[in-house]
Amino acid sequence: MPPGSGKLWPMSADLLLLIAMAAGLALGYKLWQSAMDARETAMRIARETCSHAVVQLLDETVAFTGLRLARDVSGARRILRTYTFDYTRDRFERSSGFIVLCGVRLEAVGLAEDLQ
Repeated sequence: MPPGSGKLWPMSADLLLLIAMAAGLALGYKLWQSAMDARETAMRIARETCSHAVVQLLDETVAFTGLRLARDVSGARRILRTYTFDYTRDRFERSSGFIVLCGVRLEAVGLAEDLQ
């Protein structure tokens, strides 16, 4: 088709592949950033929970343990992430706690021994 005929030029397969790859990278980055935000939130909640229960958070970290879909009160599907962390009361026995997040919103938190 000659230029100026009012029709769009067809895209080459290379350009379509480049656009698809850019979209894939953007989606991957968005998912990674969402996971990092949730992990930072879980870490903050673990610190606050341990401080409130007067126990020591061990290793200063949370571990991602699961991902699942659930429906909220309005019926929309949401991704729930579960994290675990270790703490100690007496510096000898190690216990585990858990955190469940919906996005970066706290759904549940618990300690193995009911210290809360």
